[in-house]
Amino acid sequence: LAQQLLVRAIVAMFWDAPYKETLVHWRSAIHDRFMLPHYLEEDFARVLRDLRQFGFHFDAEWFAPHIEFRFPPIGSVAYDQIAVELRQAIEPWYVLGEEPAGGGTARYVDSSVERLQVKVQGLFDDRYTLCCNRTAIPLRPTDEPGEWVAGVRYRAWQPPSCLHPTIPVHTPLVFDLVDTSAGRSIGGCRYHIDHPGGLNPGVYPINALEAESRRAGRFFPFGHTAGAFQVQRIATHPDAPCTLDLRRAP
Repeated sequence: LAQQLLVRAIVAMFWDAPYKETLVHWRSAIHDRFMLPHYLEEDFARVLRDLRQFGFHFDAEWFAPHIEFRFPPIGSVAYDQIAVELRQAIEPWYVLGEEPAGGGTARYVDSSVERLQVKVQGLFDDRYTLCCNRTAIPLRPTDEPGEWVAGVRYRAWQPPSCLHPTIPVHTPLVFDLVDTSAGRSIGGCRYHIDHPGGLNPGVYPINALEAESRRAGRFFPFGHTAGAFQVQRIATHPDAPCTLDLRRAP
């Protein structure tokens, strides 16, 4: 009902006041920033603000269940008053070209790449850096002091038909909060794309509660990289400055 009301309000607003401003060409930001729930929430808040100015009083809390369902939380940890939250993000999947299969042709969907959002709160200086699989994450500041956000793109599994078939699987993802002055991790967490004990279920979850419990079973608020290690850094790609693509990692 909230979604239907939103669509009707937008149609009514543009019916009386058509949008005549110059459209924004977002270019590669569509597949970079706007894949992350943080920036999508900000953009959606602007939409609701325009509707309120026109006379339709929408509350952002009405759509909180939609955001939580589409971008479920994976887990969070806190070390030295610095909080790190992992949340599912959007990853477009490519449709591959035709290839023979079973006496006909098929076009596979490359669903092997996934993306998650990393949000850090309480980070006020450059003493600490956040890494994923020993690679520095290109955190971007938000409007809140001490808050940073970025995306991590990774290969979750390696099917026979996919783009870049020689790139291996990157999971489990090991996140480390690195003290650069000491050259070691002060803590972190791990995220597995499948059950770490190999007990993967053969059926879909019955409801959202079961899906949440499955995600919780794949997240560990410990397991950081022990000892001193050298942080790897990848040059920020101009088309994706907000995303660490582990497929480009050395």
